[in-house]
Amino acid sequence: MLERLEEYLREMTSDGIALAFSGGVDSTLLLAVLSRLFRQKNFPLAVLTMRTILQDKEEMDEAGELAAKFGAEQKFFTFNPFSLEEVRHNRVDRCYHCKKAIFTQFRNYAEANGLKYLLDGTNADDLKVYRPGRKALKELGVISPLAELEIDKAAIRQMSAELGLPTASKPAVPCLATRFEYNTLLDDNAICRVASGEEIIKKMFPAVKDIRLRVHGGLARLEISADHLAEVAARGKEIAGELEKLGFDYVTLDLKGFRSGSFDKGLKQN
Repeated sequence: MLERLEEYLREMTSDGIALAFSGGVDSTLLLAVLSRLFRQKNFPLAVLTMRTILQDKEEMDEAGELAAKFGAEQKFFTFNPFSLEEVRHNRVDRCYHCKKAIFTQFRNYAEANGLKYLLDGTNADDLKVYRPGRKALKELGVISPLAELEIDKAAIRQMSAELGLPTASKPAVPCLATRFEYNTLLDDNAICRVASGEEIIKKMFPAVKDIRLRVHGGLARLEISADHLAEVAARGKEIAGELEKLGFDYVTLDLKGFRSGSFDKGLKQN
């Protein structure tokens, strides 16, 4: 499968490639393969990373370190997502409008620098769940090699391990707006409060990979990997105390455990 991916990407190299890079499992695999191709034969390649308040700061720092490790030419962009009403009010199609704004910047950069192909890390699993941002990618002609080749997350992790990538077992780090119910007004303070809350839990439980602090008004609902529920519950009073310091009125532990996209229940991809 790794050979298929390499050959797929090789065919684009002569016309130049811009890669949307977050430092996550998917885009890091693409960067690793592109870097290998680049060492074989120099070609126009740029790594594009967007910085916004909706991205985890640690994730962005790691993206910079990874790009440097691969010797890639990385360009950073900035964007205020709350300048868009659909994002500020956390509409159901928030992701479409946010992706459209971000990838329009990336597309403009690629065209201005003679890079024909703009790639992203959407994988085959992403095609099965609610991802309104995919519509924006399609409109802007973004290519998703992993999805095109029907490569899912499990295969991506396996290939990443084969290549010795540090991201092979890295948990997903989705946009921080996903921590809020739809049609909830978002602002910098709300996002920072959630980011701070999750950071506190991560430090308390470093072995727990999947942590989400979902917000329902003044209530914080903590989703944790199911096999760590008992461990976390045992320190419930301590956790509640720390999160209340951030301004949450109530703190609860979700007994169903971690569920990716739990606010997307009932929503379907168009």
